[in-house]
Amino acid sequence: MNISVIISAYNAERYIGCALRSCYEQSFDKLDYEIIVVHDGSTDESNNRTLQAIAPFFDFYKETPPVLRIIKHKQNQGIASASNTGIRAAIGQYIVRVDADDYISEKLLEVEYMYLSMNKDYDAVACDYFEVDEFENVLSRKDSSQDPIACGVMFRKDRLVDIGLYDPQFALREDKDLRIRFLSKFNIMRIPLPLYRYRKHKGECTKSPQIEEYEKKLLSKHSAT
Repeated sequence: MNISVIISAYNAERYIGCALRSCYEQSFDKLDYEIIVVHDGSTDESNNRTLQAIAPFFDFYKETPPVLRIIKHKQNQGIASASNTGIRAAIGQYIVRVDADDYISEKLLEVEYMYLSMNKDYDAVACDYFEVDEFENVLSRKDSSQDPIACGVMFRKDRLVDIGLYDPQFALREDKDLRIRFLSKFNIMRIPLPLYRYRKHKGECTKSPQIEEYEKKLLSKHSAT
């Protein structure tokens, strides 16, 4: 098992089917990667809507790879803690996060794995991405080195462990905090191919009013570095 794909799911019933489908439809060897969904205490639990959205994938793919695992948090712990749960449970030596409301090109795992396995001095690789709307219409193309995002990046797992994984104190901007700490010791190389699809919609966490609070917290933490 070389790759573990981590999906943190919180009130994700609307889009997680698309995310999972894109992870299942990879050109990469199906026996050589796993998908881990961390069900992070969704508030829709009373109706089990997120779990109901995931269930068809267990039923349809239970006899075929890749392996799908689900880990449940009883209470919502936030994306940093949920990502750490997935990483700690991961079997693969490479880690890729996919947000539950995004999706990926069928070539993402194959291409990123090829880059890392053939370049031993690369610690992580990030692909470019398309911003899409809620109906999957392309809005723009983004350079991952100029406009980095948390997902679609393939890390060597031991490098993430080395820096202590995500800081659970960051309910938002956890990706920026991890990136700063990661780049202080390691590198993230760019692959100029748009293999990730970042969905823009009203409910996305980047529209949270708490963003400014965590930006200040990030500045305070790293101001001396």
